[in-house]
Amino acid sequence: MDVLKEIGNIGAGHAATSLSQLLQHKVEMHVPSVRMVDFDEMMELGGGAEKKMVSVFLRMEGDAPGSMFFVLSPEQARRFVSMMIHSEDVQFDQPPYDELAISALHELGNILTGSYLSSLADFTNLDLHPSVPSIAIDMVGATLSFGLIELSQVSDQAIVIETCLSTEETEQQDVKGHFFLLPDPGSYEKVFRSLGVETDE
Repeated sequence: MDVLKEIGNIGAGHAATSLSQLLQHKVEMHVPSVRMVDFDEMMELGGGAEKKMVSVFLRMEGDAPGSMFFVLSPEQARRFVSMMIHSEDVQFDQPPYDELAISALHELGNILTGSYLSSLADFTNLDLHPSVPSIAIDMVGATLSFGLIELSQVSDQAIVIETCLSTEETEQQDVKGHFFLLPDPGSYEKVFRSLGVETDE
């Protein structure tokens, strides 16, 4: 977990640099915690199975395939996207959603997930790359269960990477979200072995 947290912080640093250039002002990003949780805990971290959340989903492709979600509340998503597109007329509470706002979410997802996977690939020397991300604005249970169906047959745990972003405009309150990393069956062992960690499974 310590190694994964370090990878997360390096990825966060890369993402912060990219977001700073995009927003044209300083963005800071850090990873307070990384841990393994079971699927019930993962739902609770997302706010509960029936809580509405904004999520960016993608497939992690290459040597250790898996699924990755970045989830945050509609209000947190609204705050950050408002800064990205310089508009306060953004909402993710109910459709229809602004096309520019959805496009900004795609870009945010590309930057965050791409930065994290790049760091993970550098540390593990595995070929890892993201698919094109998709956006979902739905209940946590409906969103996350999509990535759990295959994994639940062999495991009941996911890697959770807590993420905090702050800018000059949000100094009083960080934008907080969670990465949920769900390696496919067989990928856990590849990732941990590449990090020098032996597993019994």
